[in-house]
Amino acid sequence: MSPKKGDSVAPPTVGAEWHIRYSTNEAIKGWHDLETRAAENLRKAWDVMRHDPGPGPGKPTNRHHQLKGSLATGTQSGRILPRWQIEVTGGDRIWYLPDVRRRTVWVQYAGAHPKATE
Repeated sequence: MSPKKGDSVAPPTVGAEWHIRYSTNEAIKGWHDLETRAAENLRKAWDVMRHDPGPGPGKPTNRHHQLKGSLATGTQSGRILPRWQIEVTGGDRIWYLPDVRRRTVWVQYAGAHPKATE
């Protein structure tokens, strides 16, 4: 999606930071909804994705981890990538795919806890 007049301007990546991009239109809408409900927590999640999107072994937490089973991976541009989750609030999640080769995080979902993980 191309930027339009009035859209927010994302800060440029610097050094070892990762690019953060939307993977779906649903993620765009969900992200904007989260901005109105939990801006501070969403910013913390954004910082995690920007600096450390896929913690090494032993570092995942209950609030930030790779999903398991059939949800453990997702597809972006024909490539299979690991799928991670950040708990933004008790009831809100972000699902994303870190693409190490491109140093890009693809946000697939942002919003209420997905039923797929229940």
